[in-house]
Amino acid sequence: MKYMSVLIVVDDVIKSRYFYETILGQKVEVDFGENVGFVGGFAIHKKTSFNQLLQNKHIISGSNAFELYFEDDNLELIEKKVKEEKVEFIHGIVEQPWKQRVMRFYDYDNNIRGCTR
Repeated sequence: MKYMSVLIVVDDVIKSRYFYETILGQKVEVDFGENVGFVGGFAIHKKTSFNQLLQNKHIISGSNAFELYFEDDNLELIEKKVKEEKVEFIHGIVEQPWKQRVMRFYDYDNNIRGCTR
């Protein structure tokens, strides 16, 4: 079996695509409308569509059980862009015990995003 991707369920694909593409600088690899895949191995899928694929099982957003992790050389610029989007921060830029700088915030669907350098 070959690992392929992480899929995140979102309420609004257009808004989420904007966030990942424009704010976090990710490149779209494939766009199927309700499902958009990004270079690097993660995808977003519209909640109402994905719910049908699960035969209407309940989908819970914002569980704090995982984070998508990104790296960038200019955390201060990314922090500024993210703050302008008015999403909730878990914390601004801090240094981890292993000396890596990181900030964590939620995306529009309350999933954790981490950015480090």
